[in-house]
Order: sequence, then structure tokens, then C-alpha cells
Amino acid sequence: MTRSRSTHRLPLLVLAGLLAGARNVLVLTGAGVSTDSGIPDYRGPDGTRRVTPVHYQDFVRSPDARRRYWARAFVGWQRFAAAAPNAGHRALARLQDAGALGALITQNVDGLHQAAGSRDVVELHGTLETVVCVGCGDRSRRAAVVQRMRSLNPGFRPEAGEIRPDGDVVIDELDVARFVVPACLRCDADLLKPDVVFFGESVPKPRVARCFELTDAADRLDHYDGDLSDATACPVCEEVRCDDDCPLHPVRAALGLWSSP
Repeated sequence: MTRSRSTHRLPLLVLAGLLAGARNVLVLTGAGVSTDSGIPDYRGPDGTRRVTPVHYQDFVRSPDARRRYWARAFVGWQRFAAAAPNAGHRALARLQDAGALGALITQNVDGLHQAAGSRDVVELHGTLETVVCVGCGDRSRRAAVVQRMRSLNPGFRPEAGEIRPDGDVVIDELDVARFVVPACLRCDADLLKPDVVFFGESVPKPRVARCFELTDAADRLDHYDGDLSDATACPVCEEVRCDDDCPLHPVRAALGLWSSP
């Protein structure tokens, strides 16, 4: 496996050459694929975490944490939703169309692979396009929830900083305090959450099982930009059984997640 800091910097023909000879290529992508679309990642070039992510337990237990998240996400959503696929997304979609790639597993929650035309995409960490009620499990489109927020918070246009990886932005706490969060339309609970895997939350078992199936069927596993050392991604990688002669072995060596048997 050849790793690149940014997929689109590899000429398409060179990338295709790297995949030659493989019958079933599975691709894993991380946050770095979307940075050129204006969506930052959690870590800088040196690996240092640049922002503190939302933790699941804090979000579920604290109404204030939910209000803070949704107020910031409401302001940031317009910019996040306007992001478009970049050359890296398009290159992967074209390779898939050409039959050089099979399925794609992404850690990203922005939907840009699908927007570029990729199919059979497993969103390991979910998608920001959907909102789920932690209380009853009801799901709704993000656009509909944003519209309800707009109705509950007319004129809510605070000054905001740069967009963050989760699609939210930093705003003043006084603005956060006056934001009204909509309740679930089914159960009326104040437990709406973006349908993504927060830090400290488990990836749904059916999704993990699907990733296991794909890795078992692949004869090559390529990772393009992103950090698979995050705990939610490791269980997928650890199911790959290989030795030094296996085409999947470079994944283990490159990511440094574990040593050879």
C-alpha cells in the first residue's frame, strides 16, 4: 500500500498503477481527504489535536452541552453544507467507475464521497445529514431540523469563528445561552443528536459487521489520508488477518497499529 498525504496530489494514472493487479480493492479514507473542500480535520500536520471534540457522555447527560453543540452547529451548518467534493473525492469516484476500486469505507461524516459519485460507501462514523433522537431512535433529515431551529431562533446570527471538523463554529457563550433547541417530534424529548459517532460512543454493530465483510473479501486495502489510530476505527483494522506476504500487510506496517504475527 502506498500512502499519500492528499489523494488528489497523486496523478490519476499513477494512482491507478498502484492498484493494478488487485481483484478487489477496499479503500479507507480519513479527514485529510476533505480538507481541500474547506472542512478541517481534528489534527494538524504534526498530529497534534487542534480542537476538543464533543464527547458522547457529556452530550447525553447535559442539556447545556446539547445547547452549546446545536447553537454552534446551527451557525456553522450553512458553510458546512456548502462544501463541495474536491479532486481527491472525484479521483476515487472515477477509479471506482473504471472498476479499479470496490467499496469505500470513510471516517468522514460530510457525504462528499457520495456527492462526487462514489457508491457502496460505508460511513463508519455516520453522517451529519441525519439527526437521531437518543431517546426514541426517531430519525429526520438535518435540513428539516435546521428549518425548525430557524423558526425557533429568528434573527440568530452571532459572530462566529472558523468552521470545525464536526460542522460547528465557536460562538460567544451568551449567544449559546439564548439558543432554543427543538425537541424530538415523536417523543418530545430534548435528545436530538447528529447521526454521527461521537468520541466515547460505539460504532453500531451492523456497520462494523459490514466493514468486517468488506475487509475479509478484499485482497488489497488502501488508506488515503486520515488517522486510523482513533479507537472507533481500530476494531475494523484489527480484524484483518495477514502475514508479511499478504497484500494487506502494508496497512499494519504503515499505521503501526500492531506488529506482524
